[in-house]
Amino acid sequence: MATVTRENIGLLNDKITVKVSQEDYLPNFEKAVKHFSKTANIPGFRKGQVPPGMIKKMSGQALFADEVLKTVEKELMGYLQQEKLEIFAQPLSLDTEAKNFDYAQPAAYDFNFEVGLKPSFDVDGMLNKTAVTRYAVKVSDEMVDQEIERLQLKGGKMSEPESISSEDNVLTVEFRESDAKGNVAEDAEKKENSLLLKYFAPAIQEKLQGKKAGDTIVVQLSKAFDKERLEFIAKDLGLDAGDKETGKKYYQLTITKVGLIEKRELNEEFFKEIYPGQDITTVEAFRDKLKEEIGKYWKQEATNHLHNDLFETLVHETPIELPKDFLKRWLQKGGETPKTAEEAEKDYPNFDHQLRWTLISDKLIRDNSLEVTFEELKENARAKITGYYGIGGEQAEWLDSYLERLLQDEKYVDQTYREMITQKLFDWVETKVKVKEEEITAEEFVKLPHKHHHHEH
Repeated sequence: MATVTRENIGLLNDKITVKVSQEDYLPNFEKAVKHFSKTANIPGFRKGQVPPGMIKKMSGQALFADEVLKTVEKELMGYLQQEKLEIFAQPLSLDTEAKNFDYAQPAAYDFNFEVGLKPSFDVDGMLNKTAVTRYAVKVSDEMVDQEIERLQLKGGKMSEPESISSEDNVLTVEFRESDAKGNVAEDAEKKENSLLLKYFAPAIQEKLQGKKAGDTIVVQLSKAFDKERLEFIAKDLGLDAGDKETGKKYYQLTITKVGLIEKRELNEEFFKEIYPGQDITTVEAFRDKLKEEIGKYWKQEATNHLHNDLFETLVHETPIELPKDFLKRWLQKGGETPKTAEEAEKDYPNFDHQLRWTLISDKLIRDNSLEVTFEELKENARAKITGYYGIGGEQAEWLDSYLERLLQDEKYVDQTYREMITQKLFDWVETKVKVKEEEITAEEFVKLPHKHHHHEH
């Protein structure tokens, strides 16, 4: 008769020993031999007529070991279900040496495993003490002006004037590292880029006025671009923007092409291209619509920021004890690709972070009966499609059949469900914490620090 015993070996870390005797696995071994003898195709014997003794001689050890291990697994899984143990991942074997299986001498075998136990913890107490801020980003006239200019340039026509004369000139330039006098090393690599004149610092813009294709100037990066623009330029040049020496470097810039985008006129034709079917006929109405769209964007960004704060607060401030040593060993041995101890140690912080979120979110969803119905999921998909394609009324005749096909895609359904249940979870959490409203500018918003370190969720 098989026996299963359990003992604690560490924080939320238990050892489980499964002991099986020959009466536990021998009957199944003999059945496996008989089944194999009826199906084996061995030269010299008719199919189904291979003697069991021959099967044992040829494959006995493998069949024997397989049945012993199957018996052990059955006993282990039965014990975990019977005891209702909530464990992380799968049990890990503690046996470092292979068993000496011999079907000719069946014996009792002990198998040792370790398991990591899921902790019990409380979230409500922490939530009641949590305060967060929901920011409302003010949409200024300047933001609307910038968006209008971006759309005018995006839809504009490119011409090629002879020389640079406007901040809206598009310059195609070759960067080659040089010294302050413009002397370029023979092996200096060429890097091409296209930039609006207004991306350069004012002094460099003035220096470039009147230049033509083929002309060159020498610039020092920190003096040619502001800090934000320098980060993008440094990346394009294959440099480290965080290195203080990067800004000190000199480059010879050779203009290879001068372009100018003629901005689109603000008229009904343009408005209809941007917002088809919206019946926008005046600049004022166009500005109002843009202001509304910009407001939606920043509202979503503010919601993302709030959710990130809630996420990090839940993960870092909910007191949860974890069997770290077991989990690190599981990282080494339990995945598809084995890891070294050093690799597991390096990967553990991110793993720990995500694991805590999984435990917390699962508990909150379960304890508060949060769910997403199929109808809700279907309506969410419908809204996304109509919003993306801008369809409605008789234009949407094909929508139901398209939705039906889409909702048969398991990957799409799973991803949409995860997004929706996470949204419901954050909406619920918002009702349990203190939320302060604060108006803020876009410039102030982008400089806000994130709580702790940001992780995707």
